[in-house]
Amino acid sequence: MTMARLNDKVALVTGAAGGIGSAVARAFVGQGARVHLVDLQEEPLVALANSLGALASYSLADVSDENATRTYIADALSREARIDIAFLNAGIVGAVSRIEETPNEVFDRVMRVNVRGVWLGLAGVLPMMRAQGGGSIVVTSSIAGTRGTAGQGAYVASKHAVLGLMKTAALEGAPHRIRVNAICPAPIDTEMMQALAAGIDPGDHEAGKRKVLSAIPLGRYGTADEVAKLVMFLSGDDSSYCTGAAYMIDGGGTAGPVR
Repeated sequence: MTMARLNDKVALVTGAAGGIGSAVARAFVGQGARVHLVDLQEEPLVALANSLGALASYSLADVSDENATRTYIADALSREARIDIAFLNAGIVGAVSRIEETPNEVFDRVMRVNVRGVWLGLAGVLPMMRAQGGGSIVVTSSIAGTRGTAGQGAYVASKHAVLGLMKTAALEGAPHRIRVNAICPAPIDTEMMQALAAGIDPGDHEAGKRKVLSAIPLGRYGTADEVAKLVMFLSGDDSSYCTGAAYMIDGGGTAGPVR
């Protein structure tokens, strides 16, 4: 039986309709929390909220838009009057292409969603958490936030930036009992990863997957449920002395080269 470690907590999840977001939302509910779900994909967002029942509410919103961010935070607060946990997870990959071949509008879109979306989320929840006496924020970076990857310049830049925002927010939040941490997944078996593998080798998606996995010592994709377990740890009291850190969940991908 699942322990209800987050009873009476309220959690906000952006990018909730995706593989990691939906797994985390289910894990929050499984641990007794109420969740407010945010995404721009209406059909899977509504389906997820319906599957979670009375413990879930949702907002259809573009996290990179300032007014939409104010609205989804207001929506969450109107129902629960507080947000104890914020999982700022929304993100996109963009194109797989060399820097000089990547259109400027693709770079701008990746930075807008992945960086501005986190920036606006932090700016919205930090003052509210200060007023209520604390909270936990987890942001989604990536293994790409800790190293370079050829063909993914915009995504790599955005995920490095997310780690800088996390560290700054952790310093600003610490005096107010607000903890801020990041997760850095390597390949996770989600639609986003399938799209990335397809972009690496458009003619042979399985070859693209094999190329990705050749750099992962454990030799497989991670699962969204495995990521959710890490987010649960960082969200709850078991991680009460953890803030300002990036937590790898990468199958050994950053430990060193696979020989």
